[in-house]
Amino acid sequence: MDIPEQVALLMRGSSGVIPENGLEAKLRDAARTGRRLTVKLGLDPTAPDIHLGIAVVLRKLRQFQELGHNVVIIIGDFTAMIGDPTGKSETRKPLTRDEVEANARTYADQYCRILDPARTQIRFNSEWLGKMDFYEIIRLAARMTVAQVMERDDFANRWRDGQAISLHELLYPLCQAYDSVELVADIEMGGSDQMFNILAGRGLQSHFGQEPQVAMFMPLLVGLDGVQKMSKSLGNYVGITEDADTMFGKIMSISDDLMPAYFELATDTPMSEVTALLREVASGATHPKDAKRRLAREIVAIYHDSDAAAAADAEFERVHARGDLPTDIPSVRIEDDWARDGRVWICRLLVVTGLAKGTGEARRLVEQGGVHVNRTRIDSADTELEVDALSGAILQVGARRFARIE
Repeated sequence: MDIPEQVALLMRGSSGVIPENGLEAKLRDAARTGRRLTVKLGLDPTAPDIHLGIAVVLRKLRQFQELGHNVVIIIGDFTAMIGDPTGKSETRKPLTRDEVEANARTYADQYCRILDPARTQIRFNSEWLGKMDFYEIIRLAARMTVAQVMERDDFANRWRDGQAISLHELLYPLCQAYDSVELVADIEMGGSDQMFNILAGRGLQSHFGQEPQVAMFMPLLVGLDGVQKMSKSLGNYVGITEDADTMFGKIMSISDDLMPAYFELATDTPMSEVTALLREVASGATHPKDAKRRLAREIVAIYHDSDAAAAADAEFERVHARGDLPTDIPSVRIEDDWARDGRVWICRLLVVTGLAKGTGEARRLVEQGGVHVNRTRIDSADTELEVDALSGAILQVGARRFARIE
């Protein structure tokens, strides 16, 4: 690819680059000198499962790799023990060393599902931050003012609302910025919620006599709820390690207005094809469901393969369009201590079969009309079922979750 083609590829889905022409300038300099750019992504190992939202940035890094550049993943084992306050209204609980190490191992295993392992360098920022003495920390802290740190919206809002801000939190953006100095990073990738921290890296690099990195931002992928960003803690996520049927079903549950963003950020489908398909949907020539099936197949094929995507499509159609039962419903055996006088409470049954996290959630599911036994809706959360009549029964929650009772 020539430089304009590379810029067009890398800018797909991007929400912004600072400075505006910085990416093109870096690429031209790399081509002129024959050197490979160092492209950095810093992540705290606070959640061990990668979902499509995180994959948006990782997939962009893969494009840099395919253009011949070096990708460095900074696993923030040191900063995770500080706790990034980004977007939070209160101090985030720091992780323990054991939690950090366990999450980091899981993350590293999952990166390789998207990135080329041979062209990916994994670094832990405790390598340099953990070795600093107090004198070095004070000298580093002198490079950033309190006024600069308080420009962050979350800090400013908490200060205005009279909420506590711990001193260690003010050091977090400084630590992340120093990662860029240590790597002599050319480009730092991140979500739009990381803008302050990434720009702080540019400033700190200048202080150390380095050419400031280009800050490249990707938008936050909206989750399955259609409201908040995709997050494992919110339960509105699609994990990249989930089985093909689960992944396909989750994608089919998104609202129609999310399809353009998902096509652009989560697939490799040429945008000319996406535009034509969505135009057909708008005109009524193509049903939104068929466009969404195309979307689901594209995403599943990335993390599994095209055969798995086609099989998941067929299974979804069989179960949801024709009303058939899934072919692989897990079986759960009722234990004696689950029941009382030969009867079992429906909320207790949902919890012990793993279809609800607790009786409170189970009660809400029933009240929302989302619980069925053998296709019959359970109307009351106080319902008790005869255990003898449940052998072989199909317990269903929503459209995608089933359990066979034994």
